[in-house]
Amino acid sequence: MGWEVRMSNSRGMAYFFNAETSESRWDPPSGFTKEEVESLPGAGYLKANSQPKPKPAPAGQVRASHLLVKHRGSRRPSSWKESNITRSKDEAIAILRGYQAQINGDAEKFAELAEANSDCSSHAAGGDLGWFGKGQMQRPFEEATFALEVGQMSDVVETDSGVHLLLRTG
Repeated sequence: MGWEVRMSNSRGMAYFFNAETSESRWDPPSGFTKEEVESLPGAGYLKANSQPKPKPAPAGQVRASHLLVKHRGSRRPSSWKESNITRSKDEAIAILRGYQAQINGDAEKFAELAEANSDCSSHAAGGDLGWFGKGQMQRPFEEATFALEVGQMSDVVETDSGVHLLLRTG
């Protein structure tokens, strides 16, 4: 079988690795019972101490993810998925409102929708923008992010780039 449990240095959480095929995954291999998973080499990493360890915020910085919907009035009305965006701002806001209803406070759903739909290149990281400080983002974006509590999602935020939903993650 070749499966074992390892610890991710970057995420600080356990993952499954098959030494024979070099496949890695976060979820247990299919077809394994709970007992089989618990008997794998390195299974001790699966205990509670393998949950991700939050990293402290750099001084004066926040971390956020966003879901961007551009419109024809955006400063650059094109994206990785559409070369010429023609929707109106009202249409973009309506699209965001639909995502907002689907997310309903669920960070995983936010990342899933951002990855599939955001008009920003950060879509590939589930909308994660990493850490940033004051003066690094457009003012409405910055003000909205700094006003949020960690884990809180914004309402629609308008910038020159388009309209966004923001999720403060750190």
